[in-house]
Amino acid sequence: MVELPKPLSARQLFKLLKAEKSPKSALVLFDSASRQPGYTHSPHIFLLILRRLSDPKLVVHVTRIVELIKTQKCKCTEDVVLTVLKAYAKSKMPNEALDCFQKMEEIFGCKPGIRSYNALLNAFIEANLLDKAESFLAYFETVGILPNLETYNILIKISVKKRQFVEAKGLLDWMWSKDLKPDMYSYGTVINGMVKSGDLVSALEVFDEMFERGLVPDVMCYNIMIDGFFKRGDYVQGKEIWERLVKGSCVYPNVVTYNVMINGLCKMGRFDESLEMWERMKKNECEMNLFTYSSLICGLCDVGNVDGAVEVYKEMVKRSVVVDVVTYNALLNGFCRAGKIKESFELWVMMGKENCQNVVSYNIFIRGLFENSKVEEAISVWELLRRRGSGADSTTYGVLIHGLCKNGHLNKALKILKGAKDGGDKLDAFAYSSIVDGLSKQGRVDEALGIVLQMDKYGCELSPHVCNPLINGFVRASKLEEAICFFREMESKGCSPTVVSYNTLINGLCKAERFSDAYSFVKEMLEKDWKPDMITYSLLMDGLCQGKKIDMALNLWRQVLVKGLEPDVTMHNILMHGLCSAGKIEDALLLYSNMKQSNCLPNLVTHNTLMDGLYKARECEMASVIWACMFKNGFQPDIISYNITLKGLCSCGRISDGMALFDDALKHGILPTSITWYILVRAVLKSGPLDSLS
Repeated sequence: MVELPKPLSARQLFKLLKAEKSPKSALVLFDSASRQPGYTHSPHIFLLILRRLSDPKLVVHVTRIVELIKTQKCKCTEDVVLTVLKAYAKSKMPNEALDCFQKMEEIFGCKPGIRSYNALLNAFIEANLLDKAESFLAYFETVGILPNLETYNILIKISVKKRQFVEAKGLLDWMWSKDLKPDMYSYGTVINGMVKSGDLVSALEVFDEMFERGLVPDVMCYNIMIDGFFKRGDYVQGKEIWERLVKGSCVYPNVVTYNVMINGLCKMGRFDESLEMWERMKKNECEMNLFTYSSLICGLCDVGNVDGAVEVYKEMVKRSVVVDVVTYNALLNGFCRAGKIKESFELWVMMGKENCQNVVSYNIFIRGLFENSKVEEAISVWELLRRRGSGADSTTYGVLIHGLCKNGHLNKALKILKGAKDGGDKLDAFAYSSIVDGLSKQGRVDEALGIVLQMDKYGCELSPHVCNPLINGFVRASKLEEAICFFREMESKGCSPTVVSYNTLINGLCKAERFSDAYSFVKEMLEKDWKPDMITYSLLMDGLCQGKKIDMALNLWRQVLVKGLEPDVTMHNILMHGLCSAGKIEDALLLYSNMKQSNCLPNLVTHNTLMDGLYKARECEMASVIWACMFKNGFQPDIISYNITLKGLCSCGRISDGMALFDDALKHGILPTSITWYILVRAVLKSGPLDSLS
């Protein structure tokens, strides 16, 4: 701390305050001077210190200094008052601003001019007191204050705040007609409001109008437009605005422009271009800030290029840019996703040394360790969080419980859940859904139901993510009536069923051959404006085919086509299997030949299904044609393909061809399964002596 000279002059203090970089340190100097006997501050000192206190965190000291001005009876200029009013506006303190304005002469010894009126008007707008702002504007005329360009800019701000963009644009036109000449701020306010509201077409029109009016947009206007288009995912328009900026001769990209470009390109997956922008930035000697580095590191980690992110991080450290917790978290997440556990622990230790860990850091690390099957390490990090007394949030519990369940530690997860509930910690639906899913998959549906029924008690609303696993658990346990009963209770508890809820029930009913009940749920979906998806119809069709209801399956197929839906390859395969099982081989072949016309390409399962059906129907030659088509369509047979063909050839008495096929499978690295050996042994036993194979 600089020691103040005695006696102290206003000139000396002014120099000391100006040299002090920290606002808080400057305030300490100011207060120290205030306590010196016989010393009083000058208006210039008050103006300087007030300008240093514009941060909302320091605004409390503004009020204290205003009181000191009043006590010392220091006559100040309007600039001092403006600084106070702007500080109050920035901190959304309209009442304090109004009080200061009304007592200007009493406190500061000066009368309000148009700038003070505008500052108070803006304070009302910043606090969203738009009606009060309009009333105050009407007061201007009463006291003979003539509005200026700044006043009209504030009027535009009011219209934009009210999302009245037609009025805002109309005000711009009116200003031109009155020769008031709107400036960059006038247009920037309208453009920014339109972009934030999502009306980029109108924003672009206003942007283009600036050129027509002979007003060159500043770099901020370009930044707003580029950011707006990129956030909407419109790469072409955003890039076009960038090209207009770099081709122009009056305005140049600044660090914010590059940040917007790098961040936007990363989020749209254009990482090569974001790196080009990074190199361009370095070439133009544009100083990169924390946001630049952070955007690039986040983007590279998202795409899995952790090594690239590490290089950016190293340059960041080299340039003495202070790494924040957000950047560290992005890098930590990248290491975990890439399976670089050793590096993630090294980074974790460094983050701890730099006191740069927050609850998000813990959540990322715990999740990453679980995803890499490092259960003991994940639990250790969790216990470290508890020992430090840092508050675990609902996400932490969700990540922890989900990780334990996925790694087979369901009982440990239940213990954590109970401890959180008993301790009054907040739990979200993710934690409950993981527990319910885990219990349901183990057949412990009664326990799962008990957990769900307790959720209300602990202030957690039901969600489909919790209910759907329980419905599935009931279905898997063949408790269809309980599943239907719970399904009906969902809505009464404020949780609407989803398409997944219906599909789960329909699947269970079809497997139990309760087709009329399944159809009733499809009808209910349609009545409630839920559109059954391809999975819904596929489940129904699979159930009908499994239940040998092939005519009903074909009828359902026709309904799907009439509705204008395009059956996917899974639905084609289900129906093809059903047709083959029912002996309708010609229909199955017709379905196969029509697939390409329907823009649905067959897959390996399609060929396997058809070959299996053809061999069972003793259509060995046609099955061989489908085998050839499989290669023609770019597929390599798997062990299932070989087993189907081997069994088919043997059943047709072509055992030597079957043995040749077996050798071919081995040559292609396809390992036989127990089914393969069973087919071969059975064929040999049925064919008689081994020399029949020669």
